[in-house]
Amino acid sequence: PCSQVDYRAKLWACNFCFQRNQFPPAYAGISEVNQPAELMPQFSTVEYIVQRGPQMPLIFLYVVDTCLEEEDLQALKESLQMSLSLLPPDALVGLITFGRMIQVHELSCEGISKSYVFRGTKDLTAKQIQDMLGLSRPAVPMQQGRPLQTPEQPIISSRFLQPVHKIDMNLTDLLGELQRDPWPVTQGKRPLRSTGVALSIAVGLLEGTFPNTGARMMLFTGGPPTQGPGMVVGDELKTPIRSWHDIEKDNARFMKKATKHYETLANRSAANGHCIDIYACALDQTGLLEMKCCANVTGGHMVMGDSFNSSLFKQTFQRVFSKGYNGEFRMAFGANLDVKTSRELKIAGAIGPCTSLNAKGPCVSENELGIGGTSQWKICSLDPSTTLAIYFEVVNQHNAPIPQGGRGAVQFVTQYQHPSTQRRIRVTTIARNWADSQTQLQHIEAAFDQEAAAVLMARLGVYRAESEEGPDVLRWLDRQLIRLCQKFGQYNKDDPNSFRLSESFSLYPQFIFHLRRSPFLQVFNNSPDESSYYRHHFARQDLTQSLIMIQPILYAYSFHGPPEPVLLDSSSIVPDRILLMDTFFQIVIYLGETIAQWQKAGYQDMPEYENFKHLLQAPLDDAQEILQTRFPMPRYIHTEHGGSQARFLLSKVNPSQTHNNLYAWGQESGAPILTDDVSLQVFMDHLKKLAVSSAS
Repeated sequence: PCSQVDYRAKLWACNFCFQRNQFPPAYAGISEVNQPAELMPQFSTVEYIVQRGPQMPLIFLYVVDTCLEEEDLQALKESLQMSLSLLPPDALVGLITFGRMIQVHELSCEGISKSYVFRGTKDLTAKQIQDMLGLSRPAVPMQQGRPLQTPEQPIISSRFLQPVHKIDMNLTDLLGELQRDPWPVTQGKRPLRSTGVALSIAVGLLEGTFPNTGARMMLFTGGPPTQGPGMVVGDELKTPIRSWHDIEKDNARFMKKATKHYETLANRSAANGHCIDIYACALDQTGLLEMKCCANVTGGHMVMGDSFNSSLFKQTFQRVFSKGYNGEFRMAFGANLDVKTSRELKIAGAIGPCTSLNAKGPCVSENELGIGGTSQWKICSLDPSTTLAIYFEVVNQHNAPIPQGGRGAVQFVTQYQHPSTQRRIRVTTIARNWADSQTQLQHIEAAFDQEAAAVLMARLGVYRAESEEGPDVLRWLDRQLIRLCQKFGQYNKDDPNSFRLSESFSLYPQFIFHLRRSPFLQVFNNSPDESSYYRHHFARQDLTQSLIMIQPILYAYSFHGPPEPVLLDSSSIVPDRILLMDTFFQIVIYLGETIAQWQKAGYQDMPEYENFKHLLQAPLDDAQEILQTRFPMPRYIHTEHGGSQARFLLSKVNPSQTHNNLYAWGQESGAPILTDDVSLQVFMDHLKKLAVSSAS
């Protein structure tokens, strides 16, 4: 929409490379009055369907852990059988099961079940795996007079990956007959699990059969890998799996080696456009910290639960296969994102479920933020909510000032494989006016999007937290916040009370305050696996969901009026209210003291207290609505004043009343919180002091 068109000469000039081009044949008849959609400014995104090229079926490869408890395995088998009925009939399916040994099941033979068994202690190269499974293609002798086979027809028949409609019955029976791993586990030991080699074989199998097409490897595991490459912990139960404390003291002896093993696999499968999902259900940690790169680099899902038998896992897994309006899956594969910019902008990097394609060019900045040094990224798996953060830098070329009133433009070109197996190209072009930061500060202020800014800064902070020490990241965030307040705040030097921020900045400091306390940056009270899980989801959700993760939403239900959003503050916790808190990962319903006593007394069952019954029911209905739609399904917690689960709510609200200032005058409402954390009020006072001080 920003290009210049000359209708008489039938030429158009590109606003990125300034090249003049002929009109494409399909658009030869366009004129000022007969414009195609691309030239209309309100259509900033256009999607094209590519007709040529072979259509590839969707591929699903289940990698299933058999060292589970009996009821867990049973529940998992039922979920897998259910998922077969949700796949399109021409999708290809494969099955690998693993315990101490790894079995690759052959699905095409009738009547007998055949599988190839691998040892779980030795890693194999892709070539060895393909030779052992018989996937290497024999050289075809050339015959005179016979035309060569066209390489465009891909070899669809692999014995290990078969169309669902052919093997539906076989596979259902095979899953039904899966037994627990037969190796005896002596007391005080963990079962031997060769997750690392099983994944390696899955990657090798897909590399040999379907390179460069969309495919999903789905890993279901019920515990940490305990032998072979990629092991996270030994098999002695008396040595616990690594904690943050061990990692800080450098006592996690398998961590570096295991992480390296999974990173190699993640990069290999990303290079072929295959994505890896991890479904880990166990009461203890399962090694997500080491395996996180598999899902993060390839755009796969990561789901963490207590048991495969819980509704949390079953419903989340069902949602992976949910369909959109037209009956198509809500997932896309093998996307390439190419970003083009006008001269004054350079690309610093991207943060999200993607890998770099190392495409250098004039528009790539030398300062990297996130995954930088490239203008193209590969995203192996997309769903409607996948969101990448892309960072730019404004550069002046050869001291030439940026033209006032000009516009800077950015174009995002995404090519991907649609679930209907077509290739599609989605193009988004946007342009924004330039403003001079010296003279036109109020223009910049008016156009500032504080929510997007908070999420972009948060992603950078979380990205840094993966490799840096926690306190350093917090100091960096604070410095950025103080610089913002110095530039856009209005104040008199050295007078903190005169400090004001305009409307479009007023919420930003409190987002940063809650981000500092969030599980993304604070590892206290979370295991390394939980931190990896939270950070994984934060790096791929859209703006609204990310904001909920940073600053949870709190609703209050009372007899005083309809349900209303209230401040995420300890003063909101009062005896005659029910609170509903949504943190994205948990949904907490909290009954105030009086309400809890009434419920214990059974008032809701008496006909004259009908309205109390409705009041108790209202937050349950609202919570159900959130539970129905969100992926992954959040944990549902129902608690009351003084209950042990109330800690989920108390740890998130701003502690404006603590045991330190409880007896100050004139405080009557709210619940004091026993903590030494700073409250938002104190945080803001310090921020104002630092922002107005002439020394900084």
